[in-house]
Amino acid sequence: MPVARAFRWSISAAFLAASAALTLGGCMQTAGPVAMVQPRADLDTMVYGQPYGAPQPVVVANNGGGAISALTNSFASPAPMPVGYAAPMGAPVRHDASYHLDAGDKLRVVVYGQEGLTNSYAIDAGGSITMPLIGGVPARGRTPAGLAGEIAARLRNGYIREPSVAVEVESYRPFFILGEVTAPGQYPYVPNMTVESAVAIAGGFSPRAKRDVVTVTHTGAGGSMRAVVPLGTPLSPGDTVFVGERWF
Repeated sequence: MPVARAFRWSISAAFLAASAALTLGGCMQTAGPVAMVQPRADLDTMVYGQPYGAPQPVVVANNGGGAISALTNSFASPAPMPVGYAAPMGAPVRHDASYHLDAGDKLRVVVYGQEGLTNSYAIDAGGSITMPLIGGVPARGRTPAGLAGEIAARLRNGYIREPSVAVEVESYRPFFILGEVTAPGQYPYVPNMTVESAVAIAGGFSPRAKRDVVTVTHTGAGGSMRAVVPLGTPLSPGDTVFVGERWF
């Protein structure tokens, strides 16, 4: 009898040991789902949702690797963030070839191959520029291309066989602003200028200024013209802006 009990006890102990070994082996090989810690929600996240650029939860593949696989996937690189590039701003638009020159404009005259003639010239009060060899050349009322043609014609007459001439406006004649502004006077013209920017250059409106419309006087090839215009109206070189006084 004691031998039978000892035999049965040995079989039971062996069975329990084998079961425990199988159970532990299965736990080490079974690749169950891995719990991931989510980012703690702060006040901004609760109000606006997930903030831009917040790390995304890492997805762990169920490949049977157990703890080693989970540790490897936890170091997965996040997706690259999009990068935006700002387009360069365009250059200011200058007056086109139809611009008519007048006193106060400063020109850059280029005579190709003739360094002694290539220079900057200002249109004087009489409306002309003075160049070597050919002397005074009328410029008032001409376009830059028209003035270049006149210079080439004079150089061709006994000085240069086939002259090549280019004329561009180096700086425009000034504009004038009068009336109810902080600092009335004469100011350099800037391309793409409007009445509003002219008022700003003159220091802004005075306390008594009428701020909705102004009077602009423009002198062109056909003579002078005066008009009451809003603040967004474009200005031309040589224009005169008058800011009136409000009545109440």
